[in-house]
Amino acid sequence: MPEEIIIAGFGGQGVMSLGQLIAYAGMLDGKGVTWLPSYGPEQRGGTANCAVVVSNEAVGSPLVTWPSTAIVLNNPSFDKFEPRVRPGGLLIVNTTLVTKTSERKDIKIIEISASDIANDLGNSRVANMILLGAFLEHTKIVSTDSVIESLKKVFSKDKHHLIEVNKQALTKGASLLGVAIT
Repeated sequence: MPEEIIIAGFGGQGVMSLGQLIAYAGMLDGKGVTWLPSYGPEQRGGTANCAVVVSNEAVGSPLVTWPSTAIVLNNPSFDKFEPRVRPGGLLIVNTTLVTKTSERKDIKIIEISASDIANDLGNSRVANMILLGAFLEHTKIVSTDSVIESLKKVFSKDKHHLIEVNKQALTKGASLLGVAIT
């Protein structure tokens, strides 16, 4: 069954990059993938989300209405996508910026103060990668090695110096998983 993912937050939080990383990694792993971005009125500061589908077979449509996973980085994204996660699905929440708590009992919830942890790593912009590390550890939908290789495609050459801190963030997110699931 395909993994249908919504990633949502404010523009500038790396929402689109996260989706691209998952899609590129899926291609490197030989899977069928789609990536569909959706922007609010502004790129930076406005709401943004993307849909990613990863499957062992060809993907018929890039549209995701009822995701198996939602990764939310802010309150408006939580409000919009938490109710849409299908029963049995996964909700991953950046609790540094999301002040709400899901009351759902039919989904798994991973809560991580990703922005605070990113600041501790010395780069506030890797909060998305911390959440991705937890997602990968939980689902194993694509390999971490493929995500790391994909960083070279998603980041322009002048940003390649950031690959190491992104790798650290992935590792940190994966290590938090055992204590973060409710």
